[in-house]
Amino acid sequence: MKDPQGGLVQGRVRWRRFAALLLPSTALAGAIVFGMANGAIAASFAVSGQTFKVSASKLDGTGFAQYGGMVTEKATGEQHPVAVSAVASAKLYDLCQSVKVPNMPVVLTINAGGGGNPATASDLLLDVTELEGDATFTNIQIGRDASDLGGQVGAFGQRADRVVIEDLRQVAWSTTAGTFTLNGLKLKVNVGADAKECF
Repeated sequence: MKDPQGGLVQGRVRWRRFAALLLPSTALAGAIVFGMANGAIAASFAVSGQTFKVSASKLDGTGFAQYGGMVTEKATGEQHPVAVSAVASAKLYDLCQSVKVPNMPVVLTINAGGGGNPATASDLLLDVTELEGDATFTNIQIGRDASDLGGQVGAFGQRADRVVIEDLRQVAWSTTAGTFTLNGLKLKVNVGADAKECF
């Protein structure tokens, strides 16, 4: 670029204006991540009237926290106790999710993360009623006050730097994530004899 006198003008960054634009967006993104990590966003919506099943040959995650919570059905207002499980970053191998249509031989399945190319998630939050598998926790702290993790003051909580669960099976009311990448996604509606859930 040249100025009106024909001189060469080099580009300049207006740092104050740049910071004024950057800081609010950074704060908003931070608030969203903080809210997801502490259960605020997961608790902000009502759930459907049915649970779903999730299985994986392996879940490998960092930044794990767990505490008690409640979910509310939108249609009836009925509340259900859950274990809120938060994972900052997770890899899920051979992921399967299934939802059975009530009173009908119909099951919707979603498969991803096969062939050694796992599905990945960031800021993962799960409202779980059942969880099975072989779990290994690294640097676990059991008995933390849940308010430090996003739950209620005085309630039980636990956290760990890392969690690995082999042969994961869980029943959940809801799942949220900042980003959920489903490599090799396959969605299928199974009817009749093929209407089988993940487990």
